[in-house]
Amino acid sequence: MGQKINPLGFRLGTTQSHHSIWFAQPKDYSDGLQEDQKIRDCIKNYIQKNMKISSGGEGIARIEIRKRIDLIHVKIYMGFPKLLIEDRARRIEELQLIVQKELNSVNQKLNITITKITNPYGDPNILAEFIAEQLKNRVSFRKAIQKAIELTEQADTKGIQVQIAGRLNGKEMARVLWIREGRVPLQTIRAKIDYCPYTVQTIHGVLGIKIWIFRED
Repeated sequence: MGQKINPLGFRLGTTQSHHSIWFAQPKDYSDGLQEDQKIRDCIKNYIQKNMKISSGGEGIARIEIRKRIDLIHVKIYMGFPKLLIEDRARRIEELQLIVQKELNSVNQKLNITITKITNPYGDPNILAEFIAEQLKNRVSFRKAIQKAIELTEQADTKGIQVQIAGRLNGKEMARVLWIREGRVPLQTIRAKIDYCPYTVQTIHGVLGIKIWIFRED
């Protein structure tokens, strides 16, 4: 039987680095973890409310958090950073105030920066959002996956694997279907592979999407 493992955790320290970097004593560790989750949820909710992207998702590739004694630095990697274009300073200031209010931290200063990624559709999170939006609009799942694979090929990647599970096309029986294009060497640790699990609520129920993208050796 195949032993399944998260490809990102499997590659920590080689091609993959942590998305949160801070130190805490064992008794304070769970509080730090919850704080990270609050920051991420708060940012995603704000972006969802304030901007509609052409593909329908938030366009967030990842959120990196670095904590020091007196400072929390949050770096948002976005594929479609409309926050950068429209009232950038005001929007970021507003977002900082909302996050600080949520955290309720007096001693730590919060600093948020936004970075644009060069190939948005080379990132599994943005691609999963694109597929989810297509499925919500009742597009056939095969067409949605095929279109996503075409977009990835334009982003200059070496391979992609997409898996979708649930009541596909509203069928009574749930099933799992996957499509692979190019090479996806999951057992090679030095292979730089990006991975994203994503759930989408459709009228027929919840569907699960998993995407593996092979970038380079």
